[in-house]
Amino acid sequence: MNYLAPSILSADFCELGTQLDIIGKSSVKHLHIDVMDGMFVPSISFGMPVLECVRKRTDLFLDVHMMVERPERYVEEFMRLGADGITIHVEACDCIYKTLERIRSLGGKRGIAINPDTPIEHVFPYIENVDMILVMTVQPGFGGQSYIPKCYDKIRDVRRELDKKGLSVDVEIDGGVRLENLRQNLDAGANMIVTGSAVFKGDIANNINAFLNIMKE
Repeated sequence: MNYLAPSILSADFCELGTQLDIIGKSSVKHLHIDVMDGMFVPSISFGMPVLECVRKRTDLFLDVHMMVERPERYVEEFMRLGADGITIHVEACDCIYKTLERIRSLGGKRGIAINPDTPIEHVFPYIENVDMILVMTVQPGFGGQSYIPKCYDKIRDVRRELDKKGLSVDVEIDGGVRLENLRQNLDAGANMIVTGSAVFKGDIANNINAFLNIMKE
């Protein structure tokens, strides 16, 4: 099944509550929360206080993407504040198995993310321990970037590996996803689509419907 997960990194934070309400009235079930620490990636985004406020405002599945060094330090607090799933980067954690198991033990969905320049094989040791694999399709840390075309092959490779093992694991993509390249990503094997500016810039409800119409085809 295909899912759309709007990323609040592109939201207007002066109007965040109103924009969350608009998304909540759609058939979207997921919301993507990008947490950046200024170390693993250059930018600093937001953390616990924002997650706590968003959780109070919406019942959507909160898909927390931790672009932080040593994410294991924060798993318990993020789960306590309302995360439904936490994704950690293969490049940023030295105790991946332990951290994934901790997320699971706290009732969360487990995700493993990989950057565009990291060989996709680096996530293969963990695919039987996760609920989702996130293939970054831009360099992490900034919104509004252009999609990196070589990532289509990475999506195909990870989907092929999952199929070979008979695993029911979501393949998420994040970065530069627009209506123009959505079908190609779906055909490559992605089924969890994160997009920020393509949803939040302009009419949010119309933008969501345009994505969902293609994802239903």
